[in-house]
Amino acid sequence: MDTLDRKIIAALRLNGRATYAELGRTVGLAASSVHERVGKLEAAGVITGYHATVNPSTVGLGVTALVGIQPTDTADDNEVAEELGALPEVESCYAVAGDEAFVVKVRVPTVDELEHTLGRLRRIGGVARTRTTVVLSTRFEGRPNNTVLEDPPRSGA
Repeated sequence: MDTLDRKIIAALRLNGRATYAELGRTVGLAASSVHERVGKLEAAGVITGYHATVNPSTVGLGVTALVGIQPTDTADDNEVAEELGALPEVESCYAVAGDEAFVVKVRVPTVDELEHTLGRLRRIGGVARTRTTVVLSTRFEGRPNNTVLEDPPRSGA
């Protein structure tokens, strides 16, 4: 991956709907060259998809919670993760270090629905207990972190 690939990725992270022509103008390449590079980045698994960012409250998901999952001593993390992934309310699942094996982001319409979801989480085999933090407001979320897309430092220079 070279500097131009990194610039294309950064531009796509800011606007995933940009046309190849727009990307070309941004990075100084012909649209056909950008198309080829994007195809290679997709094939290599660097770009894994495109999606729409939706305001959760406008689609009826007004409650967000971060739930820490502490496993039992005999839990199989892969099985627990698979069960967590089967719950539609679980938007994200992170394996973490510490007392908890996972932190999941849950989005639901109401606090009552959060209570039901927490009950379902606790009934998953291998879950010893949960710790829930209810999000009061979101200051920012999902912003592109393009710092890793800068050129890596050169050694010996």
